[in-house]
Amino acid sequence: MPSLKRPGEPAIHYEIDDYTDPWKQAPLLLLQHGFGRSHRVWYSWVPYLSRFYKVARPDLRGLGRSSRDFDLERGIGVESYCGDLNALIDKLGAGPVHYCGESLGGLLGMAFAAEYPDKVRTLSIVSSPVHLHGKDQKTSTYGHGSREEALRKMGAHGWAAASNAGRRFPAGSDPGMMEWFVDEMGKSDVEVLIATYAWASGFNAMPYLPRIKAPVLGLYPTDGPIAGDEQIELLKAHVPHARIVRLPSRYHAINTLYPATCALEVLHFAAQHDGIPCRE
Repeated sequence: MPSLKRPGEPAIHYEIDDYTDPWKQAPLLLLQHGFGRSHRVWYSWVPYLSRFYKVARPDLRGLGRSSRDFDLERGIGVESYCGDLNALIDKLGAGPVHYCGESLGGLLGMAFAAEYPDKVRTLSIVSSPVHLHGKDQKTSTYGHGSREEALRKMGAHGWAAASNAGRRFPAGSDPGMMEWFVDEMGKSDVEVLIATYAWASGFNAMPYLPRIKAPVLGLYPTDGPIAGDEQIELLKAHVPHARIVRLPSRYHAINTLYPATCALEVLHFAAQHDGIPCRE
């Protein structure tokens, strides 16, 4: 299993999907997952992207197959996350890359594109808020006093089941899909989730937005529970060159509900700025 290893830092697991022509030097497209998830959440995008781009899917530190061997109080934050991404891109010898992040992964992408402008060719964000608003924090406690308390009492699996039903996916969704996602998110370490949310709930990407120089694509539901109109207007106000695409949904997980639509939007956005064909 490929991983990024550095002294004093957790090992960062990543997957590479590459079905490009071997005689071409295909650019890299990096897919970063969100809260409580792993590289596996992108499974449905890979067929659409990997014929034209070399695709990297890393796990955030402490999640998926990445190591949890770090101080949770000091090892989670924008500097640590961006440092992981920068080191991985350097290892792959691939910068600048096309970065695409869903939810928290997109929020991190806003900071990374501002802090490391030479490493980001384009930035695509999927259902990503500029900051976590109070409504989201209140609606994810499920009868408990806080998300931390909910996670401790419900466990990662129980919390994922409650959060996925009604916020991420509509009622009547494929039961097999729902079970798969709950099982995947249920593998997450509760302490890592608590520490990640403690940081994310206080993080605001607003100061980073005016410093983003890369072309930006934002994919959002028309009435999302986490990244609604207010969040999109903040993004548009501070990144006026951003291209916003709205998908007809009231649910957060549009990357899973509309994989072909989302993946092809990102593919053509990247290819447009590379000047390469992405049809055969």
